[in-house]
Amino acid sequence: MAKELLVRSQVAKEDTWAIEDLYASEELFLEDAHKLEKMIEELEEYTESDLTTSSLHLLEYFKKLEKIAILLDRGLSYSQRNGDVDTANSYYQALNGKMIGIFHQYGTVTAPIDTWIASMEEEKIVQFYKEMPELCNYKVTIDDLRRLKEHTLSPEMEKLLAASREMGTAVEKTYSLLADADFENPMVADESGEMVKVSSGRFVPMLESQDTRVRKETFKAYYARYEQYKNTFASLYEGKAKSNFFYAKARKYNSSMEASVDENNVPKEVYYNLIEAVHENMHYMYEYVSLRKKLMGVEELHMYDIYMPIVGEQKEKITYFQAQEEIVKALQVLGDDYVSVLKQGFENRWIDKYENEGKRSGAYSAECYSVHPYVLMNYQYNLDSEFTLAHEMGHALHSYYSAKNNNIFDSKYKIFVAEVASTCNEALLMDYLLKHTTDKTKKAHLINYFLQQFRTTLYRQTMFAEFELLTHQMVEKGKSLTAEALKKLYYDLNVQYYGKDIVMDDEIAIEWARIPHFYYNFYVYQYATSFAASMALSKKILEEGKPAVERYLRFLSGGCSKSPIELLKDAGIDVTTKKPVREALKTFGELIKEMDELFA
Repeated sequence: MAKELLVRSQVAKEDTWAIEDLYASEELFLEDAHKLEKMIEELEEYTESDLTTSSLHLLEYFKKLEKIAILLDRGLSYSQRNGDVDTANSYYQALNGKMIGIFHQYGTVTAPIDTWIASMEEEKIVQFYKEMPELCNYKVTIDDLRRLKEHTLSPEMEKLLAASREMGTAVEKTYSLLADADFENPMVADESGEMVKVSSGRFVPMLESQDTRVRKETFKAYYARYEQYKNTFASLYEGKAKSNFFYAKARKYNSSMEASVDENNVPKEVYYNLIEAVHENMHYMYEYVSLRKKLMGVEELHMYDIYMPIVGEQKEKITYFQAQEEIVKALQVLGDDYVSVLKQGFENRWIDKYENEGKRSGAYSAECYSVHPYVLMNYQYNLDSEFTLAHEMGHALHSYYSAKNNNIFDSKYKIFVAEVASTCNEALLMDYLLKHTTDKTKKAHLINYFLQQFRTTLYRQTMFAEFELLTHQMVEKGKSLTAEALKKLYYDLNVQYYGKDIVMDDEIAIEWARIPHFYYNFYVYQYATSFAASMALSKKILEEGKPAVERYLRFLSGGCSKSPIELLKDAGIDVTTKKPVREALKTFGELIKEMDELFA
């Protein structure tokens, strides 16, 4: 592990993503940004009469909207990708701010038009489709607007709400700048005594150390910085929760959660079913904690011990290119076309590989409809990074297939299914690696990693989802989200989810402050539901072969052409029931038993 991070200008070109595929020069980007502003202004020339009495005018509107959406998507990708690799660069932050302003201008102008379309009589829409069959290209978009009719306000109110969105984004922007750019990361001595700056990307790898002192000091030092600003973080989170509730109430929903899931066309019962199914199977988590304590041979198991591999340190460093090669082999089960696109992404710089000073933490895949997806990594030469790369390329290929087979509107698959392709890739990679090793220690490391996936995705993300639900319910009842109230709630949830065989260190109470996903408006539950769905899908792919692969590729190509629930049902998975979660947790229990038997 390098002790000092490179600044962005020092990073080798081959390790960066091909930003030039978006725009060959900044001048071309600025030209398109100016063009976009003009095109959006032109949309204001349409009247309600134009669009609701003339099928030709409605078709013209959607064709213009499609051109704007493609340009806006490209421009936002350019500004965001540049900003994310150097969050302290004020110039790129300003460019990104400009594009976000244009995005909100787009939303403000189209908001009242959406209400006109939503309020049209069904007979009139059907007549329009007959008069102008080309309008059917936009039927999914039109139907989705009309599905939300009862939660759509007057044109004036929609315009006002849309205009307010830009102010609302200040909370998450402030959070990101505080956590990723302004904080001074703590320094901790590693196993050899050398001082290492504990960045977001290095935090978990440091907690995987075999040295208890390193784990403990990293844990305490890293969370101390959040504790120092606990009131600021609590204020930011309360602001986000209040913002969510404001928009939910404005749209006549009973709760923030209900508004969020309905936007993705997902029944709220899916959210409750997830939490209930996990609560009903909490014994597996307690068995895991007990096994970890036993195999680590410690009298006390602490929260800073739960990332360390329970089978000892994995000495082998996994290079980025080794990970890439193994991922390609593992995903051969998805067919030649899938692998061809995967290689294209690896070979044509879709990926920004390594951490640098000021780079956004974590990893993500971002679609760009008219170019190709972009994947941000902070690769750390370990098994976790290898699986993260497989995960993000799952997102990338989902975006690729959706863009290839749909117009830009229909390519934007709902967030609910966004994590399915990524975690399915991980499951297939795990199956490949387990099948291609006879070494007991390596197998134990892989099972350890898989067990961690269940802990961090099915249990931990469900705990996050419960925290998010309970905190929003507090706001909805008029209660304040003070730092102490948030810490107590989060601490108590950890006690409930981890059980009695672990020491609940005080620092864990502030962990909520380092989770950026709490600013994504009920996003986290989808990691858990998607993980359960992907476990079932990967099993079908491996057992059934071609028929299951064909269904899966149709799912990847579906975009939002159907509701996320229907898309998954077509692939053979019903997430409206508790069955996928229960079966996934049963697999977790079997893996716990297998790991225990390895060391019996």
